[in-house]
Amino acid sequence: MSKIYKEIGIGFIPVLLVFLAFQGVNVIPILFVSVLGGSLLYMMKTRGGIGTAAGGGDRKSKNRTPSFLTFDEIGGQDRAKKELMEALDFLIKHEEIKKLGIRPLKGLLLTGPPGTGKTLMAKASAHYTNSVYMAASGSEFVEMYVGVGASRVRDLFKDARARAIKEGKDNAIIFIDEIDVIGGKREGGQQREYDQTLNQLLTEMDGIHTNEAPRILIIAATNRKEMLDSALLRPGRFDRHIEVDLPDKKGRLAILHIHAKNKPLAEGVTLEQTADQTFGFSGAQLEGVLNEAAIYAMREDKPALEQTHLASAIDKVMMGERTDKETANDEKERVAYHELGHAIIAELVRPGSVSQVTVSPRGKALGYVRHNPPQDHYLYTKDYIEDQIMIALGGAAAEEMIYGGRSTGSRNDFEQSLSMVRNMMDAGLTSLGIIDREMVTKEQLMKENAVILDALMLRTKKMLDEQRSVFEHSFAILMKEEVLSGDTFRTLFDASVSQSA
Repeated sequence: MSKIYKEIGIGFIPVLLVFLAFQGVNVIPILFVSVLGGSLLYMMKTRGGIGTAAGGGDRKSKNRTPSFLTFDEIGGQDRAKKELMEALDFLIKHEEIKKLGIRPLKGLLLTGPPGTGKTLMAKASAHYTNSVYMAASGSEFVEMYVGVGASRVRDLFKDARARAIKEGKDNAIIFIDEIDVIGGKREGGQQREYDQTLNQLLTEMDGIHTNEAPRILIIAATNRKEMLDSALLRPGRFDRHIEVDLPDKKGRLAILHIHAKNKPLAEGVTLEQTADQTFGFSGAQLEGVLNEAAIYAMREDKPALEQTHLASAIDKVMMGERTDKETANDEKERVAYHELGHAIIAELVRPGSVSQVTVSPRGKALGYVRHNPPQDHYLYTKDYIEDQIMIALGGAAAEEMIYGGRSTGSRNDFEQSLSMVRNMMDAGLTSLGIIDREMVTKEQLMKENAVILDALMLRTKKMLDEQRSVFEHSFAILMKEEVLSGDTFRTLFDASVSQSA
């Protein structure tokens, strides 16, 4: 019926306008007001101001429960999964926990770096609890129009309850990604629209009655927990904060096995070696490594992924694609000495850590050394950090030794060195002792920084000067081959050392 009335109205309005014009009425203002009003109505409807929620309308197919995803399909987060599943048990074992007087959780906050699987874990939670699943991003709630965000929050909760009843389910999970966009601290700097949206979210969470069906659980994700308002973080709102961190070696290997299921691996390929070489990679980056390795295999028309494809894929994810930069020969020589400086110091202070040395441009780098950490590290001693700083300074030290001066190629190395010195200061590992940066003058910090870096640079230069024969034996081969594997470099290194001895 509404469609018939709509068609009648569309046909009636032009006839009315023609009739008014025939009677001598100026219809131009009427047309202007009609077009303006129609435009505003259309904008409000498409932006969610009228009858659409952040999780409703055209999103319904997107927000249905992703039954295809389970916790078994998420690797590398065993601790986080265990903690999350325990919290979800409060939702599905409602009658059991009621006997013990346990209050079910209203909200779960997933925190951690990007790409670690927070969204995947929210989807798996809906499957685990057989719940209606609705997803929205924090940015979807904020508009230039005051009140739109709050309206969308109300509609989202209303739609979640309605859909759970319609589908005959006892639970509904609302996932809000980038919660920090609307949940930032209210310190007077936020816009009024942000405050209204956050206030509405807090009100809706307070209105969740965990003993009534359908029960609603809020799962939110952020990588900036420190920016969230304290009212969100208190018990009774986001009751549990689950850290979804970067995977360790065991976790990386599990993730690689999951994403390698649909990819043919050549005989002799070991994913454990790839897991060793990808310290600090997120789950998304590991998936990218296997995907890029498959692309390399396709380029070479190979039927399966080989170890070289995986090694190139790691470089691609870390540094970017190889570029077609044509560097001058003298510049390429400087890059070769620079990278050999990094590699020689790395081999001296941490034997076996060099995975690859190359002078092939990739991304913004004209050359690089890829290191292979022997094991995952989460605590660092003063000696360990100093060794890392010396490795970073090795390139600039080699340029000074060969050419008598440095180049702009050491800029990133110096940034890493300064960052590590700041870490030492904050950890009380310098002569300044345990300090608060705000209580120490800038001059004191700069002086301590200079003392540390100058001393380490002198040590680095001395160590490189004692290994001049390694430069002589490795330089020509690196210039010719452009890439040296870690094993090849160590063979040249050991041969040079034995000859000089």
